[in-house]
Amino acid sequence: MRSARLIVPCLLLLGAAACSTVTHSSSQPEPEPVRRYPSTSSAKTLGVPPGHLPPVGQCRVWVPGKPPGHQERARSCSNIERDAPKGSWILYRPAEDRKVVQVREIDERRAGVVVHLRVYDAEKGTLVRGG
Repeated sequence: MRSARLIVPCLLLLGAAACSTVTHSSSQPEPEPVRRYPSTSSAKTLGVPPGHLPPVGQCRVWVPGKPPGHQERARSCSNIERDAPKGSWILYRPAEDRKVVQVREIDERRAGVVVHLRVYDAEKGTLVRGG
């Protein structure tokens, strides 16, 4: 009987110690990751500043998430797909309709392989055709 009186408090103490959690407090909260160049583009909006669109009749390889000033220059559209890296876009301003931008999206796993063709309004950046 006496051993039962000793075991119960020991078990309670052991159980309380097992249930307690140790928390570390710091004077500074964890910093959130900083996104310097957020990708504001989606299937519905282009997200390319109008001043960075290629001139009419030319193409430009655009890498989403990369800063506008670090993108490749606009150039001739001939053979541009073979130079387009995985996940990039090929922007094209057709001479027959200056108000739109055609976007050929390159596959995420295979460079140079077009997986989507979308057409956006050049001024507003909104989706016109494609999906």
